[in-house]
Amino acid sequence: MNEHLGWEQPEYINQNMVHEFRGYQEEALRYFHYSQVNEVFKFRNINHVLFNMATGSGKTDLMAGLILYLYQEHDYQNFLFFVNTNSVLNKTIDNLTNKKSEKYLYNSEIEIEGERITIERVKTFPRTQSKNTIYIKLSSVQNIASDIFTQSENSMGKDDYARNKVAILGDEAHHYSASTKSEKELEQSWEKAISIILGAREDNRLLEFTATVDLENKSIYEKYKDKVIYRYALDRFIQDRFSKNVKRIQSSNTDEENMLNVVLLSEFRRRYAHELYRTYVKPVIMFKSQRIDASNEANQTFNTLIDSLTPQLIREFLLRQEHVGNERESETLSIAHEYYRKNDSELDQIVREIKREFSPGRVINANDSDRGAGMLEKGQYEALNSLESPANLYRVIFAVAKLTEGWDVLNLYDIVRISNYKDTKGDKKTTMAEAQLIGRGARYNPFILDGQKQYTRRFDEREDVTPSLILETLHYHTINEPQYLKNLVEALNDMNLPTGTDEKNPLIDIRVKKKFTKTDVWKYGKVYYNQSVEITDDYYDGLDKYGIDNRSDIVIPWIFSSQEVGYKDNIVNGNYVNTKNMAIEVDRRYYEKAMNRLTFYHFDNLKRYLPQLQSRAELLEEKWLNLHNRTIYAVTPISMKQVDLTPMEKLKIIETYLLEIAQKIKKGYSNERGTGKFIGYPVKEYITDYRKRVPNYDTSNLLRERNPQKVQRFVIDEDYFVYDSAIINLTEKQLVDRIGERVAELKKQYSDVYLIRMDENMHRESAKNAALKLHQFSEHTQDVHFERFQPDFILYLQNAEFFVQVFIEPKGINLLEQEQWKEDLLTYINENEAELLFEDDVQGVKIKGLKFYTINDGRGTMKQLAQVVLGHDFDGLTMHNQIELQDE
Repeated sequence: MNEHLGWEQPEYINQNMVHEFRGYQEEALRYFHYSQVNEVFKFRNINHVLFNMATGSGKTDLMAGLILYLYQEHDYQNFLFFVNTNSVLNKTIDNLTNKKSEKYLYNSEIEIEGERITIERVKTFPRTQSKNTIYIKLSSVQNIASDIFTQSENSMGKDDYARNKVAILGDEAHHYSASTKSEKELEQSWEKAISIILGAREDNRLLEFTATVDLENKSIYEKYKDKVIYRYALDRFIQDRFSKNVKRIQSSNTDEENMLNVVLLSEFRRRYAHELYRTYVKPVIMFKSQRIDASNEANQTFNTLIDSLTPQLIREFLLRQEHVGNERESETLSIAHEYYRKNDSELDQIVREIKREFSPGRVINANDSDRGAGMLEKGQYEALNSLESPANLYRVIFAVAKLTEGWDVLNLYDIVRISNYKDTKGDKKTTMAEAQLIGRGARYNPFILDGQKQYTRRFDEREDVTPSLILETLHYHTINEPQYLKNLVEALNDMNLPTGTDEKNPLIDIRVKKKFTKTDVWKYGKVYYNQSVEITDDYYDGLDKYGIDNRSDIVIPWIFSSQEVGYKDNIVNGNYVNTKNMAIEVDRRYYEKAMNRLTFYHFDNLKRYLPQLQSRAELLEEKWLNLHNRTIYAVTPISMKQVDLTPMEKLKIIETYLLEIAQKIKKGYSNERGTGKFIGYPVKEYITDYRKRVPNYDTSNLLRERNPQKVQRFVIDEDYFVYDSAIINLTEKQLVDRIGERVAELKKQYSDVYLIRMDENMHRESAKNAALKLHQFSEHTQDVHFERFQPDFILYLQNAEFFVQVFIEPKGINLLEQEQWKEDLLTYINENEAELLFEDDVQGVKIKGLKFYTINDGRGTMKQLAQVVLGHDFDGLTMHNQIELQDE
């Protein structure tokens, strides 16, 4: 039972927090809720969980929401937060307890169900606790452990954590596993101290958070194998557009030349944002060194460079860079350099602005302390954590080991690796630290554009707006040393951080072949997609319109047999051996109580999804849930008797049922849905030339999992392929070739045989793009998806009698399950061909859909193609097929 999927995030979280939860944060909260209330975990006491979430994804926001959730739903008043660095600690103090801070995550007044809630920062939890009060103790893990082991006066020992239940929030959790320590050290370790606090009471809870968990380490794996409750990796974070893009600029320049390059680039970013979009962006540069003396030396070199900068020096530098340019030259630097060449007459003014923007007073040297105390004394800690503020004028940071954790700067756009130290190759530890720093720097900077502040990337590198991309791209400027680059790429891969070299990567013209434009297919042909219609509120007059059965009895899997549930499991399936269906005797009060407990069933929310519902009481009547005419059963062990179920357990059973119904209602409601009527769109208007880039990311496991083969441009000369080339992966190219091998046989029945690559870039910014999509026939499916779907290929077949259009979608094997609904949509077309209608009752049109094509046709898609368009199998295998099958 997917209770966690149907659970609604409580309104008190949305209403009391400054930031609205993103989808993945809501999902993380749902998974935690599920672990605490579902009967699957009834006998396991899930008291220790780990949230493995990307740097910059808002772990502290999630913590803030979890504090409210645990307070309201599970009666926790005492919260212990710890971390291993002062920088993160001080940031979190502001986040959770300092109302005057710009970083405070709650509204100034917190109210839940009409009660005013106070958050009080404490050093020790009070013995007598006030109503409507949340107590938060924030400390370093070092101090927490010291208090546990020394039992000093005014400190908190084990007994203090046993007095009242405590929820423990451990940030940067990868530091708390003492796998390499000696037995004596283990007895006094941070890990041991945390374990003592957790074990002080059975209902104490430990929630750990980290972006980094090394599950390849056996001891780490054993510790966390059943505790990782939610994972949101950095690659997903970047692909979901919540971060900047990340590009590497590899250079053989000297450090001083790299400094000038990055200053010119940084100023170009600032000027470009102002001149084109009339918006203020203050880009920050960080110079990263391996040693403090090297960093301090680089700081002096930088100050001297800025002080001695002249227009003539810039001209000479740009001339040298132009002479050393080559095919692998950075596209971004080329654009910046060209800007200064075109604005040569303004170089005097530009130099004056550079000298002001990058003066020593706007440079922070963060090398005075490893833990942040020194910077606090000089006020620079606050400056480092408010760099995006318009009142903060700092533009440059020099650092070594600092800022790898807990640094929340959003407008860091350039990180430059200083090379003037002996170890230029970089060991694994060094490059991993650099990769982690890049991950932190990738946080998105929500600049204002057209009066709007947006928190996801606006621009797309597939479009011809390359200069705008610099406002959403972090550049890591590296030395051009082969072994170092190899180690860095390996570290980036280990982090699943998608990056690529910043090389010239022009848009490629994908053109319709001239020969094809002379055919009748081009002149008169059409491609067909099913029409969607607007759904009015009148349609939703009963639960049957949401795909919900409100006539049959209700069976709820309640008591599950013993089973292990892995942290990667999204769906928990019950094993129903030796069980029975037990009728549950409940009256209307149970349903009303359950609805009071579930946010979804508050009437104002119900009206959003059930517009015809007149009152919440009506929901229980015949037209809707029809409870008077149905019996509810719980799946229980054979040995269980009716009297064994307590009123609370019965209430939980009703909640489980209502959560399932809530999920189905939400999925079944839409203002638009697909129909069986297909509309034809003229080929010559919709199959057009377009432009696209070849993706040049070379790191990240997720990209390889979603797209196992490298995407590249293939020139396809054969007449059956409509375009002159295609930017596709090897599975897609294999599909193209396999159809090409069968063109001769297809032409025995069809005079016209054409394969069309349906690329989303064809009409990316126009209404045409929305038209060329399939809509799910949602009234005929239980798995509702209202997003539109564009199959990658159309096979266009025509003879004198009729026209056949076949939708084909290549798919990586790893994506088959999660995108099954797309294949179901294609299969539905075949199975319900007689029900399909066409505009103007056009005759002689057939629409077909194939199951997903996978590498080496492992699912027999080509055989299915032959059957649906020829009525028999293709004649034998070609030599190319035989070789591929042998390779398998």
